[in-house]
Amino acid sequence: MFLATALVIPASLLVFLPISSAAGIAVAIVLYGAIVIALLATTPVIEVTDGMLRVGRARIERSFVGAVTAHTGSDAVAERGTRLDARAWLVLRGWISGVVRIEITDEADPTPYWLVSTRRPEELAAALTP
Repeated sequence: MFLATALVIPASLLVFLPISSAAGIAVAIVLYGAIVIALLATTPVIEVTDGMLRVGRARIERSFVGAVTAHTGSDAVAERGTRLDARAWLVLRGWISGVVRIEITDEADPTPYWLVSTRRPEELAAALTP
């Protein structure tokens, strides 16, 4: 992601270099820095404690967490595609291949499960399994 967003550097140089080389370089650095800060600030964090699971801004008590399964490879692709329930709550990142499916047992919650991208799906599933 950081490499792809680095394309803002030559783009801003193309626009501002004819005006001033110092302005072009300064704008390129500032824009890329702002993009990097925005990417880091909006990255969802997965936190597992004794009583709570937090994924990004969403939270659920661990007592409402049911079956947890880790998926990688073609199985993860199927979870994000053909096996996906439209009611599921998603935190997916396209550049992260592994996913964890977390069943929700709360009768009042219409969401059947959470599907979360993670680079370490087995570790997250192990942390959530009693």
